[in-house]
Amino acid sequence: MLILPVENQVREFDAKLLLACAAAERGFPVVLGSRPYVNFAMPFLHRGVFVAKSMRPRSVLMFNLIRGLGHVVVAWDEESLVRFQSPEYYPWRFSEETFEPIQHLFAWGQDDAEMFSAYPGYCGAPIHVTGNPRTDLLRKELRGYFQPEVDSLRGRFGDFILINTNFSFVNAFVPKLNLVLKSGPMQSSSVSRTGQGMSLAFAQGLSGHQQAIFDNFRRLIPRVSEWFPDRQIVLRPHPSEDHGVWNDLVSDLKNVHVIHEGNVVPWLMACKVLLHNGCTTAVEAAVLGTPAITYQPVTSGCYDYPLPNSLSHQALAADEVRGLIDGILSDRLGPVDAARKRKIFGRHLEATEGRLAADRVVDVLEAEGYRSRLPPRPGAARFARAWLVANGRTMLKHINMLRRNHWNSAEYHAHRFPDIDVAEIDNRIDRLREQLGRFEGLRARQVSRYIFSVEGPGAGRPEQGHPRGPTIH
Repeated sequence: MLILPVENQVREFDAKLLLACAAAERGFPVVLGSRPYVNFAMPFLHRGVFVAKSMRPRSVLMFNLIRGLGHVVVAWDEESLVRFQSPEYYPWRFSEETFEPIQHLFAWGQDDAEMFSAYPGYCGAPIHVTGNPRTDLLRKELRGYFQPEVDSLRGRFGDFILINTNFSFVNAFVPKLNLVLKSGPMQSSSVSRTGQGMSLAFAQGLSGHQQAIFDNFRRLIPRVSEWFPDRQIVLRPHPSEDHGVWNDLVSDLKNVHVIHEGNVVPWLMACKVLLHNGCTTAVEAAVLGTPAITYQPVTSGCYDYPLPNSLSHQALAADEVRGLIDGILSDRLGPVDAARKRKIFGRHLEATEGRLAADRVVDVLEAEGYRSRLPPRPGAARFARAWLVANGRTMLKHINMLRRNHWNSAEYHAHRFPDIDVAEIDNRIDRLREQLGRFEGLRARQVSRYIFSVEGPGAGRPEQGHPRGPTIH
């Protein structure tokens, strides 16, 4: 069984659905769904391969439970494509305890692979430069997958300006997840759960840097609205941000809309220009051929994200933003130089052509025999301990879901993983089939409210490894 947890639906679901289809096509039983709810279900799923989306230090307990329940852990870092250049990245994103159980690592590209292998706590797991299935969705053969949304967006907004924000360190949906917290009568500072692993000094510097950019964007957006009154402007906040701040800012700007709907790819395909600072979406825009502008009113070799900014036209001042947008809207300026893009892609993005990244990942899993055999059964005592602790953890998480402004709150979960039904997933599978000429007969089945399986004809019998309620295998 292949187990695919999804943290942010708009960011990851379509790509992991593609991976699910590629695996199911070769006979893997597959489940995918909301990450918290997949974690809750782990004691009741047949032993399989859990694809972790990161190796954060706070995942140690869950990784140990997953292994104790008899599952194998493989991983990629969903966010390591775009990262700051500092030694503090390692203790923030990784720990020796989370690296130790990983059987295979999948890298976005060669740069990502070298970053994994250079980590002092790297335990020698094979690193496979497969690319990430999110890149597959940007390729020409799959762009038709999003065409209905692209046509709809152009009908609604014309040749619009897209502004993507990336300020979850200072504008978090849950205030306790801002990078630096202040408390007590003297307003002493501490690093939040978000920054676990960072030193306080580094977190304060990064927070201050992002706050300065955030403040400049809030001043810039009304000016962009004024400069281009005949253009619609869509502001798309990061999935983990508080959108209320942006709604308040643009409430009197008739041509600016705060919208966070669906995958970002159709928005990038439909817009005329992207404005950002350090967003992964600029990398995606570069693959799609959409011009991007990075607004950098302050810069830092330590805190900035070089990759997306290097694939964008740079504006250091607001007036430069105006000139660049005007040049792109009038077709006098296009994307950054093609040769420059090829050089950057060659180091950072595998599978922009040739076999899909999804297929390359499945190749590795199949070669390891994960399709044809279950992982080894854990000892009875270890399994029982993991089963009890995992279910106790689930009870605690459900209690926390009732707590407003908690990072496990039901409100925050709904923000990151809205309800989706089988009919919509089947529609997406149909669209993948139309684009690739594959996946005949694959359908989704609901396992629980937030968890689904992807199955071929005749699949779904419990002996094949599909979850059927609280089955422990």
